Amino acid sequence: MEAKGFTQDGTVDLQGRPVLSSKTGKWKACAFLVGYEAFERMAFYGIQSNLVNYLTSQLHEDTVSSVRNVNNWSGVVWITPLLGAYIADTYIGRFWTFTLSSLIYVMGMILLTMAASLKFMKPTCTNGICSKTSTSQIAFFYSSLYIIAIGAGGTKPNISTFGADQFDDFNPYEKNLKVSFFNWWMFSSFIGALCATLGLVYIQENLGWGLGYGIPTAGLLFSLVIFYIGSPIYRHKIRKTKSPARDLIRVPIAAFRNRKIQLPDNPSELHEFDTQDYIRSGKRQVVHSPAFRCLDKAAIKHGNGGDSKPPCTVTQVEGTKLVLGMALVWLVTLIPSTIWAQINTLFVKQGTTLDRSLSPSFRIPAASLGSFVTLSMLLSVPMYDRYFVPFMLADVFNAIGLLEFFYDQSPEDMQSLGTTFFTSGIGVGNFLNSFLVTLVDKVTGRNGEKGWIGDNLNDCHLDYYYGFLMVISILNLGAFFWASSRYVYKRETKEVNEGCVEMETKALDTSLGLHA
Repeated sequence: MEAKGFTQDGTVDLQGRPVLSSKTGKWKACAFLVGYEAFERMAFYGIQSNLVNYLTSQLHEDTVSSVRNVNNWSGVVWITPLLGAYIADTYIGRFWTFTLSSLIYVMGMILLTMAASLKFMKPTCTNGICSKTSTSQIAFFYSSLYIIAIGAGGTKPNISTFGADQFDDFNPYEKNLKVSFFNWWMFSSFIGALCATLGLVYIQENLGWGLGYGIPTAGLLFSLVIFYIGSPIYRHKIRKTKSPARDLIRVPIAAFRNRKIQLPDNPSELHEFDTQDYIRSGKRQVVHSPAFRCLDKAAIKHGNGGDSKPPCTVTQVEGTKLVLGMALVWLVTLIPSTIWAQINTLFVKQGTTLDRSLSPSFRIPAASLGSFVTLSMLLSVPMYDRYFVPFMLADVFNAIGLLEFFYDQSPEDMQSLGTTFFTSGIGVGNFLNSFLVTLVDKVTGRNGEKGWIGDNLNDCHLDYYYGFLMVISILNLGAFFWASSRYVYKRETKEVNEGCVEMETKALDTSLGLHA
């Protein structure tokens, strides 16, 4: 295959034909994807960054309710990728899952624009007195939001992994190119977020919410046209397993069934296909690791009788171990995600209490204060990619490294599902913040006492709430050090030089520093 100029990882075009390495994939294909990401992030943050203000100023919700509703919606947006990734990995692939989901996404954006533009979709105000928001108005607005969440569930986990698929891991040159892909992918995401927090929120508050939502809707439609223009040069990975997630259930069940059987002293005595079988099938063989040894019992060759099913292979067992290991890392990302959830909720409400006037005719929108976070990340990505990574091989625990970590450490046929560890962590962080805000408000505001969180932020103790978050962040840091000391990297075999085999440790160049 390599001699004929085809890709070595078996990727194909949309019709299922092998693709030429020189004419497909790499950055020339990713340019179309990165453009979509910038516009999609502009649309998403154009909603999320100022949604708490829309709910309080347009739908007249109180502070705690608006923060809770924003967190719940954001949580669903980041959780639904679990379903989108499963559909892609198990049934129709990343490209078609993204295609269907993007249409749902656009439909939700159009409905949201209508909800913010049409007068009968919002409460009316006369002489400063506003009518109560009707049930139908609330239902239409939130329906459009959650349609967007469903669409995001199919686009978020598949567009980034589809971009990573454009680089051939078996080609050293392309593999080096992929090292920077997630860095610059996040960079385009930050560009979209910056446009939203600096431009769209100003338009929403000064020129109209309908226009503020309509612009990103048009941008999203334009980016989809650009995306499909690049279709002829995209590479598509072939699914090598019908139901890759099935092993996550089968392996623990088999291990439990064999729980009373003693493991062999030598792991080579466990059930595994011959290396040549993996070479012929194009699959990757994962090498045995000492982690979660109890699961090795699923690969015992002579298990309990009465079961006609063959034992699991070491590779199948190791795939389950990888998911469990990533789950430990995922758990220690929840508190940072909870902290991140403050940016578009309580931080924005704090911003409304500040003097934001630069001149008699210009005030900085409260939601634009979040752009300082985006700007710092935009400045950090080029330095991280060009200087820090080459100099250190970068033991960094941040959004970029985390996304690449979950993609690269996932089992081969579950990389879309693997990256949802990244998105679902953010989602659960939002739900956790929603729970904490509600709990803290009820506990601190009982018996008529002044609560930590209230409608008048100048008359409450938001600083106490932030102090509480600081304490649990310190505890979480200790949990991170423990998880990092326990993690074992994926090790695979691959074919090189006409059937010879070499070992490859899937430790990232931009790694998290989670070593055995």
